[in-house]
Amino acid sequence: MKKIIIIGGGFAGALAAKKLEKEKFSVTLVDAKDYFEFTPSVLRTIVEPEHIKKIQILHRHYLHKTRIIVGEVKKISEKNVIVKPINDFQRKLYFDYLVIASGSSYNFPIKEKNLVISTRANTLRDCYEKLCSSEKILIIGGGLVGVELAAEITEHYGRNSKKIKVVQAYPELIERNPKKARQYAERFLGKNSVKIIFNERVIKGNKETFTTDKGTKIKTDMAFLCTGITPNFEFMEENFSSLLNKENQVKVNQYLQLHGFNNIFVAGDIISIKEEKTAQNAECHAKIVVNNIKALEKKQKLKEYKPRPRIMVISLGKWNGILTYKNLSLTGIIPGVLKTLIEWKTMKRYRS
Repeated sequence: MKKIIIIGGGFAGALAAKKLEKEKFSVTLVDAKDYFEFTPSVLRTIVEPEHIKKIQILHRHYLHKTRIIVGEVKKISEKNVIVKPINDFQRKLYFDYLVIASGSSYNFPIKEKNLVISTRANTLRDCYEKLCSSEKILIIGGGLVGVELAAEITEHYGRNSKKIKVVQAYPELIERNPKKARQYAERFLGKNSVKIIFNERVIKGNKETFTTDKGTKIKTDMAFLCTGITPNFEFMEENFSSLLNKENQVKVNQYLQLHGFNNIFVAGDIISIKEEKTAQNAECHAKIVVNNIKALEKKQKLKEYKPRPRIMVISLGKWNGILTYKNLSLTGIIPGVLKTLIEWKTMKRYRS
């Protein structure tokens, strides 16, 4: 059987592995963790640690034929992947097809131990007790993650129980969303006593004090980093640095193939296509990649990926939210409940 290696077990990698193992391929999934996670809901685990059980599932529970390697990809070449598994020696794996779905992570110059990097539910769950005893909360970044995190905390603990500050480098929250959505998010947080500092950027931290580029000093008991996402691209540098753009995203053609390579595909956050880096888009990439690998085997025509606007749901706690599509926005309880339904539907796919 032809060998397929998939780098990354997020929305793109997990779905691609689940679909490809049903075909006549030998599939290997390499991931830094041993589970799939519904990342849009990780923020809820900071106030409800038990929610982690609903949004995580071990790769081996939904992948029945795929070889799973938990570890780090060191570098790739045209035919091989160098992998360092956890607690094992580095090894070289041969592939006929490669799917790069390594995702993204937070990158920030501040290495202050008081700073919580909001990437995974496990990290947030471990901070639950500290959050309970903290009075002053700093959220760095007023994009989707920062707004959702502020909403989760203020809804769970009550309007005035925590002094929450959000530092946003732009003049508005969730700046890439429609005007109605931006205004609704600001009103919602304002009504819940969240203070927002616009047009400032946190540049350094020292113990319990963080400083912005305009000299504002913010004292806090706990700080969350919700900005600075960068692609996980390091394994590309040695042999494929010319195929990274200035944001270190991987350049692809219209079929989601790495430029110049028929057998290497790219999907998810690391892709160079200009669109929102969402779970929905990552899954759309995965479906195209699976289709095109099968098409290559059958010598059929490949399918193009065409970016287009998609519905986005932003949760503001359990019972409130914002749904956006192009320039349209719907606010209130319906988007709030819809986010929970999307989570349930996605996790059902991996549990069935």
